[in-house]
Amino acid sequence: MSECGGRGGGGSSSSSSDDAEDEGGGGGGGGPAGSGSLRPAPAGACSAGRLRRGLRGVSLMALRRRPELLCGAVALGCALLLALKFTCSRAKDVTVPAKPPVSFFSSRSPVLDLFQGQLDYAEHVRRDSEVALLFFYAPWCGQSIAARAEIEQAASQLSDQVLFVAINCWWNQGKCRKQKHFFYFPVIYLYHRSFGPIEYKGPMSAVYIEKFVRRVMKPLLYIPSQSELLDFLSNYEPGVLGYFEFSGSPQPPGYLTFFTSSLHSLKKDYLGTVRFGVITNKHLAKLVSLVHSGSVYLHRHFNTSLVFPREVINYTAENVCKWALENRETLLRWLWPHGGKSLLLNNELKKGPALFLFIPFNPLAESHPLIDEITEVALEYHNCHGDQVVGQLLQHLRRVDAPVFQSLASEPPAQLPDPPLVTASPCCNTVVLPQWHSISRTHNVCELCVNQTVVGIRPSAVSMSQCSFLEMAAALDSFYLKEQAFYHVASDSMECSNFLSSYSPFSYYTACCRTMDRGVLGFVDSEASSIALSSLEKECEVSTPGSIPHIEENRHLFPEVDTNSTNFTGLSCRTNKTLNLYLLDSNLFWLYAERLGAPSTTQVKEFAAIVDVKEESHYILDPKLALMKLTLESFIQNFSILYSPLKRHLIGSDSAQFPSQHLITEVTTDTFWEVILQKQDVLLLYYTQWCGFCLSLNHVFIQLARLLPTDTLTVARIDVSQNDLPWEFMVDRLPTVLFFPCNRKDLSVKYPEDLPITLPNLLRFILHHSDPPSVPQNLANPPTKECLQSEAALQQGHISHLEREIQKLRAEISTLQRAQAQVEARLSSARRDEQRLLQRQRALEQQHSRLQLHSEQLQALYGQKTRQLQELARRLRELADASETLLTENAWLKILVATMERKLEGKDRAEDPSPREEVRSDHPEPSGAPGVPGSSPLVSERSNENRTD
Repeated sequence: MSECGGRGGGGSSSSSSDDAEDEGGGGGGGGPAGSGSLRPAPAGACSAGRLRRGLRGVSLMALRRRPELLCGAVALGCALLLALKFTCSRAKDVTVPAKPPVSFFSSRSPVLDLFQGQLDYAEHVRRDSEVALLFFYAPWCGQSIAARAEIEQAASQLSDQVLFVAINCWWNQGKCRKQKHFFYFPVIYLYHRSFGPIEYKGPMSAVYIEKFVRRVMKPLLYIPSQSELLDFLSNYEPGVLGYFEFSGSPQPPGYLTFFTSSLHSLKKDYLGTVRFGVITNKHLAKLVSLVHSGSVYLHRHFNTSLVFPREVINYTAENVCKWALENRETLLRWLWPHGGKSLLLNNELKKGPALFLFIPFNPLAESHPLIDEITEVALEYHNCHGDQVVGQLLQHLRRVDAPVFQSLASEPPAQLPDPPLVTASPCCNTVVLPQWHSISRTHNVCELCVNQTVVGIRPSAVSMSQCSFLEMAAALDSFYLKEQAFYHVASDSMECSNFLSSYSPFSYYTACCRTMDRGVLGFVDSEASSIALSSLEKECEVSTPGSIPHIEENRHLFPEVDTNSTNFTGLSCRTNKTLNLYLLDSNLFWLYAERLGAPSTTQVKEFAAIVDVKEESHYILDPKLALMKLTLESFIQNFSILYSPLKRHLIGSDSAQFPSQHLITEVTTDTFWEVILQKQDVLLLYYTQWCGFCLSLNHVFIQLARLLPTDTLTVARIDVSQNDLPWEFMVDRLPTVLFFPCNRKDLSVKYPEDLPITLPNLLRFILHHSDPPSVPQNLANPPTKECLQSEAALQQGHISHLEREIQKLRAEISTLQRAQAQVEARLSSARRDEQRLLQRQRALEQQHSRLQLHSEQLQALYGQKTRQLQELARRLRELADASETLLTENAWLKILVATMERKLEGKDRAEDPSPREEVRSDHPEPSGAPGVPGSSPLVSERSNENRTD
């Protein structure tokens, strides 16, 4: 029985059918032995297995029916993998690592290149050197690359005395980048032993860098003799002197402090404009009023020189440097514009008129003769009180042997001797009154004389044989201020009047005026005017009365300014236009000189210009003249007088870049007079490139130039942002149109501002002002018959030309009317098309609304069906769960019935074995059937049930 049960169980477990295994997992209980080893499988495991197999079968069936789903699944999986990889890669740092730095300087360079930013090593080697220069750079910086060659050149000259170190302060892994936070590159630091850093901010030029390094190496200048003392004091830079006696000790008290103060001055004044010197000779020290050792003296040319007040201020290096910088006196100032946006020039020009001197400067040169001459001019210009010390310094600059002086300290000016009580002979000048002056109604010519009183002190101790132009200009100004004193003069005889000066209470003027015929004075106008506009008039035109020129209009008739040193000395105190003097290195800043008017092609880069921002003008020294003392003094004197003969320099565009064969003539500063003074009418438009309204008028002026003949009218324009003009031709608004008639250039007309600039308005404006005005006939010079005939022929030619132009305009109008009709027809057709398109648009919109409603209905139906399918799926899941429960219960019932049957059969066999054998004999089993009693009915019944299931 155990073997049957075992075989039965074995046969059941080896079944190839999954259903037989699931449903008859206990089918091995075909015998009693097998029933003892049978264990029922859990219901959850069976249901999970069937669910997995069902899903696998459904998926395989779906893939067999639609293979494109397999491709879609594969593509979706690849996309998910790529997205996951991209997300993971973005989460990491994807910055490209910086390339390792390379050497910035060559291996043969005298500069130690720490291209990995080893700042600690640079500090270590710096402590071992007396003077060190640290050059902080960034490899990508253009300024650093440009300064590299200059640093190498300076290092080649000073490498045996100075340590040059270059540090890459941009590499992110270097210590320089981590410890230093520079806002610009390159940066140059200098160290003098333990003192520093001293930052250099001057020009990135080798000579300037070398000069500054030498100043750091030797911040104090030793002065052993009187000649060198004069050289030190006559220099244009402020000077500070210290007196120390080295006889008693190798380092006298206060010397180290004075030495450190000189380094402090270089730290605050990177241009090194304050020089420090040391005197050890007590005789030389007495010349500058230094008696005690350790005294410090600040030399000033015009103000009182100072001695450092030790009893008031503590004697420290910082205090000495601050005292010198605050009390210094600037005679000439160097300007170093860096070329970018800066207020340096603007702040200096706001102080007043400025004289810019562009000179080639070599800071390493031992002597500068041109700067010495400029210094001499500046000393004389500001020497208002005739200071004795300044005079001695001027003699030293002129290399004139001067007598030995007692002291160079500033002394009060000596009082001038009293002048003789004799009235000096007056100086007189003839003045032609201007036509606009109120007094010119009755008087034309006055004799103006300058007289000195017999009482009081004369302003100048130097006697002059004749009055200077400055005095005459002041007299003329006072005469204009006192014009009401001459209202009562109305006779033909000469009337005189005396009045005091408006500038000095010690002198008075005499004016004697008389009336003269204007015809007699007509020759003055023709001789005085440099540009005679009347010469362009036609011969037949009636001549108008000559106008009397103003004194400013006849500057070339004035006497030449006396350029002797007596008149120039102290000129800054005698004028309201005091100049500030500035120096610029023409080797570095010649571009600024070219913008001011210097020639671009010149061998000697020397140039002088005066810029007056308040007057909006500037003047230049003639480039043909050499820059020297005499020319500078004359240039300054001509600017300082009341009615300056200098002409305002006009800057304009290059006329060669504008072709001449154009409808509209482009006018520049050089061609302005040439175009305006043509023997024809000229219409001039003022414009700029940034003016949008000006550019919108181009087509109007082009049409005007095509309509009118070029032999009678010139249409021109000028860009006033690039071209300067005389003041009388400047305008205050843009665009502006000026009309210059043919024979009356002095009667130019401005186009009305309230009138739109259109082609018809411009034609009316030109035709109205081109006709000659009605001029009263002069009986002395009546027009001739030939002149009248030529004028009539000219007018007839103008009329015929205008009639032809009017016919052309009418033809163009008719053409435009036809074109207008065609455009209107096309517009009507376009309107009809627009109506059709609108109707079609409305129909499409209605169809779209219907489709949208249908789409909403379909979406609602889709939602309803979806809910129904979900409900059906839920019910199917419930039925599946119930069927699984029933199957489990059915299996248990079968097992229970089989067990009960075996028990009953065992009882029956035990009670009645004979009938059992009879029954077996009555029903013989077929051959080959297993000999297990009672197994056939149960097996057959189970097979029937399996078939039913």
